[in-house]
Amino acid sequence: MELLDNALRYYFSQDYSTMYRFYNPFTQERSREKASVWMYTSAIEAVNSILKSLHQSSSQDLETIKKYKNLLEKLYDNADYYLGTFELTSFTQTNTWSVYAVDRVNEKGKARVSGIYNVYDDQMWLIRELLDSYHLTKNETYLQKAEYLTSYVLDGWDATRDENGKEYGGIPWGPGYVTKHACSNGPMISPLVWLHEIYKGKKDKVFERYIDTKDRKTRKTRSINKKDYYLAYAVKIYEWQKKYLLNDNGVYTDMMGGCDPNCSIVYEEINGEKFRAHTALNKPIGKNFTYNSGTMLSGAVDLYRATKKKVYLEEAKNLAKASFEHFAKPNLQVQNHYTFPHEGFSNWFNIVLLRGYIDLAPFDNSVTPYIEAFHKNIAYSHVNFNYKGLLPSDLLGGWNKDEAKNQVEGMFMFSFATQWALCDQFKKNKK
Repeated sequence: MELLDNALRYYFSQDYSTMYRFYNPFTQERSREKASVWMYTSAIEAVNSILKSLHQSSSQDLETIKKYKNLLEKLYDNADYYLGTFELTSFTQTNTWSVYAVDRVNEKGKARVSGIYNVYDDQMWLIRELLDSYHLTKNETYLQKAEYLTSYVLDGWDATRDENGKEYGGIPWGPGYVTKHACSNGPMISPLVWLHEIYKGKKDKVFERYIDTKDRKTRKTRSINKKDYYLAYAVKIYEWQKKYLLNDNGVYTDMMGGCDPNCSIVYEEINGEKFRAHTALNKPIGKNFTYNSGTMLSGAVDLYRATKKKVYLEEAKNLAKASFEHFAKPNLQVQNHYTFPHEGFSNWFNIVLLRGYIDLAPFDNSVTPYIEAFHKNIAYSHVNFNYKGLLPSDLLGGWNKDEAKNQVEGMFMFSFATQWALCDQFKKNKK
């Protein structure tokens, strides 16, 4: 809570309407650059994580819970500075959507969201937090928003079919891209399972758009139970990412690229209507990031819980072991501590992997040392490097000797607050 409250003070405007990207605690300078919607969502994630810990506490602090629930409402309300509306022609329809842009504007609902100005993974991270908030507060508005954004994301699924009538599958990075990324697929698996669980035993239905298996052209619509619809897509997305992006190291490559003939979006006309066409992607490319393995780890655990199919649990165990061996480097900076990647946005990426280990823990005790490695790192940094309530980007290495070079990403501070809360929850659940 201390990290969260300090981060809110340093990185947000007083009315919580604007999040700024950087702050230097040594020079006390805050950047003018505003956070993207993804960065902004990290603040919501921290609030949700702390609320979950507070709910699990034996002596619940009702006033503090109320404080953070009110903060959640403000943050979601002010997320509308990223909201915009546009018309999209997808693989199965043309529709108008109100979704979240990458960048913030000065008037709510007026953000530019067409083409490359919104990406599907940003919507996915919001969906995850909205569903967490729904479970914590029982506020139906959060569920409704999550389902709306889920409809938008699944509209991006490549429903076109190959010569055998099978869907090509996969969700591009955004409506303005053709490459299909781990980050625009994996994060959606767990929320879809959660939605399946919310509607399990209920008769609520949704319309599914798909392409005929025989002529491989005709766009069709059918009514399907929500519980079945959401789980089916969770399975499809999981299987697509495992098929194309799981690499020889046992972790996940960043994306499918190698566009053929190029990376331009192509359209086709079917029965007088325009639809997006399939673009062939020939090879997995890019780095292995912790969060891409983390989303698949949580997804596998959630699918195991929902289906009881042991294959998902075995795959989760294999991924947990492989990811720790790949990403965690022993004694690299501090004896008896593991160094995780901390370049780029890795500090936030790592939290997704930590959450995957915690999700698996009830089914596999062998991940306990992995979780404890994360806890040791943030505890070490808090003892040795806490400066004016903030921590350095390099948890084990500390601050730069040149004070002017200690600008820290706001989302890192929120992710560190989340990390503390996740470790707290793990300890509570072990008792």
